[in-house]
Amino acid sequence: MADALELDALWDEFHRVVNMTSQELEAWLRVNEASQESVPPPEHEGSPTGELVLAILQKRRADLTEDDLDVMYEVVDTVTAETDRGNAPEHGAGSEAEAEAEEARRRKRLMTLGHDPTRPPA
Repeated sequence: MADALELDALWDEFHRVVNMTSQELEAWLRVNEASQESVPPPEHEGSPTGELVLAILQKRRADLTEDDLDVMYEVVDTVTAETDRGNAPEHGAGSEAEAEAEEARRRKRLMTLGHDPTRPPA
């Protein structure tokens, strides 16, 4: 298990990047799941990571497992990389519609992890 300082830093960073409440994330996961194709491909069924994030949000720090810590590191890394990429200037020659579609996909990916990119930083 991580030492206390590392755990404190991870806990704080996880709760900084996961800016949705457990209720908001749960509602998003249910709506997102319901809006999937009637028979989605197996690799796209639900969001296992989103469900894990939801479970972590409902835990106390003292109740975290090694698996929870792995998920927390993964979410922090993924959200940080996605938001850094989203803030980078566009270099493609794609159309505005393509850019909007990619932004919608990016927002959906982030929200499935509990991060609403439209929310101002705390």
